[in-house]
Amino acid sequence: MRSSAGSPACKLRVAPAPGRLLRGYPAVAPVLLVAMVLVATGTVLAQQATQENSENESNSIHGTVINATTREPVARALVHSSDNRYATMTDDAGRFEFTLPDPAETNAQGQVIRRISQLTLSARKPGFLDDRSQGKWTQASTVAETTIALTPEALIKGKVTLPSGETARGVNVQLYRRQVQQGSPRWSLANSVQANSNGEFRFAELTPGTYRLFNAEWMDNDPITFVAGSQAYGYPPVYYPNAADFASSSQIHLSAGQIYDADLSLVRQAYYPVKIPVTNIDENGGLNITVSPLGERGPGYSLGYNRTKTMIEGQLPDGKYLVEGVTYSALPGGRSLSSSGSVSISVAGAAAEGTSMVLSRGNSIVINVHEEFASTTSPDSSGTSRNTAQLFALHGPRSEVSVSAETMDEFGAQQGGSIRPPMGPDDDSLVLENLIPGKYWLRVSPQRGYVASATMAGADLLREPMIVVPGASQQVDITLRDDSAELEGTLDMPAASGESPSERAYIYCIPLPDSTGQFLYFSEYDDGKFRSLRVTPGAYRVIAFDSKQPEIPYRDAEAMKAYESKGQVVHFSPGEKVTLKLQPIQGVE
Repeated sequence: MRSSAGSPACKLRVAPAPGRLLRGYPAVAPVLLVAMVLVATGTVLAQQATQENSENESNSIHGTVINATTREPVARALVHSSDNRYATMTDDAGRFEFTLPDPAETNAQGQVIRRISQLTLSARKPGFLDDRSQGKWTQASTVAETTIALTPEALIKGKVTLPSGETARGVNVQLYRRQVQQGSPRWSLANSVQANSNGEFRFAELTPGTYRLFNAEWMDNDPITFVAGSQAYGYPPVYYPNAADFASSSQIHLSAGQIYDADLSLVRQAYYPVKIPVTNIDENGGLNITVSPLGERGPGYSLGYNRTKTMIEGQLPDGKYLVEGVTYSALPGGRSLSSSGSVSISVAGAAAEGTSMVLSRGNSIVINVHEEFASTTSPDSSGTSRNTAQLFALHGPRSEVSVSAETMDEFGAQQGGSIRPPMGPDDDSLVLENLIPGKYWLRVSPQRGYVASATMAGADLLREPMIVVPGASQQVDITLRDDSAELEGTLDMPAASGESPSERAYIYCIPLPDSTGQFLYFSEYDDGKFRSLRVTPGAYRVIAFDSKQPEIPYRDAEAMKAYESKGQVVHFSPGEKVTLKLQPIQGVE
């Protein structure tokens, strides 16, 4: 098989047989299998017949693999089916082609029957990422032209330097990525690497997004020559480019295919012993500890817990720190007990011992559910819940609504609590327990209707955070209604030739600030039409995209200003049916 610029696309004629991988050209199968392990993936969906009659009557699936950023063809990319029955390489013009068996079969009466199933085609090549958002559907019974778009990987590389000029070999460099979860931003560890013998580091296969970079603490003590009791030295975290804490470090905004240079210059500092006594802790339990520069939560520093001494211990350089501890213990009946505490400590040129960290039990919040349903008929609610000893049938509020709390902490250090298991067969109460003091978003998922309101001590929990106060007796009142609004409409986007209309667009209903609405999204169906039967009344910005948008920051009013020129603003009244015509926005926002 040969290919060259301007030559016809590479062809593969296959008559699949059971029990073999990459059937049709076993001579190159070992090479292709190795390539599939080494490279990233882009995917396009096609349709393949499940029945094969005659190779004399065939169908063709052909297309082009392109760079998603430059739109240029990608040569020598491996294109194969997910079941490994078909595989070929693109030519110098990025073209590929598969010749498939005729999908027709004949039944006992001589009638022609066609049964179509899905065939997933993937393109892979080193230096590119998985980009499934460009997936399309084609019909195997016709000549189908498909395009597979591969996103080039982004890179962050740099060098760690020491003030002495010595090699910073082994320094751990950590990369955090900003992601939007449930409309709120989160910073999570994307990867960590160690600097090589030249002090160099490299983060590869990065997707477009926002990142922050820093080095973990690195102690400068030779275990062979170090004398116990002598002054310890180390290199505190440096948050790129030269910040003292995570919050004030620079954000690295990566685009597809971008190579970003980020060097770190470490500063050697004296480290001093730190001790913090802990009280009210289960003697058999552990303690999760976070250490942050005072006033700015973030990763980088660390201390350990000495269970024998019930003491937090370690070393820190000069500075002021907030030290937080959380522990969890299992209780009978399938329950758990959380405790937490925090202390501030200052290190100033000498060993420091903080005041005792007193652990306090997590809060429990009673959830009261009020139903204001117009309909007298209700769906059957069933289910069970177990404590350690027994299995109980669900009834009352437990069977009608699911409630949880999601921390607003950008690093997820606080836990979201859990619904207390039933205490007996007649216990239908809803109690959120193990909530560590802090701020949370209340999540409510009713089995019927929608959440018309959720309040706690006058605070509107649909738009404001739920603030958990240590030791306080708190209750949440939730009102459910069933007069939802309804949305239907069409998309102003003609289907491409040979393309199935299935899931070509995604409709997002984004509540406006101070609206009673709740975030909702669903996919288009039925030849460019869409419909949702349950839209919470309120004001929304309704937008259609041609691909999923998993990181819409709908809880960030400032970030949502970027969407003000998109979609349509719609007010949904209770029980109202709204019809729209939307123009899908192309590409990932």
